[in-house]
Amino acid sequence: MVRSARQGPYICGIDAAMDVVSGKWKGLILWELDEHGIRRFAELRRGLPGVSEKMLTQHLREMEQDGLVVRTVYAEVPPRVEYSLTDDGRSLNAALTPLGAWGSSRIRSQHIQMVDHQDAAAMPRP
Repeated sequence: MVRSARQGPYICGIDAAMDVVSGKWKGLILWELDEHGIRRFAELRRGLPGVSEKMLTQHLREMEQDGLVVRTVYAEVPPRVEYSLTDDGRSLNAALTPLGAWGSSRIRSQHIQMVDHQDAAAMPRP
């Protein structure tokens, strides 16, 4: 495994964790891979309405470097690339579960609109 560029120094554990999950899409990538298991790039992009190809690529590369995601390339024509969570990625996703529950509660209490995941593919892309 490649050693992560993120090596501190950190003030506390939350500082270290936030360094790894910083970025608008990383938490959602973790959720998408945990929810669906192995995903190809296009499947991830369809599951994350609003993410650009550039940002998804950048975040996946950082997450691979941080040991959260495994990128598997198959020697086929056309080439097939799949992404999945590592044990560290699954444990981080589990650690974020209470944060997700807090967010869901906030959505309900504040009457905030959610994206209908079924209609996500129809949303405009940046």
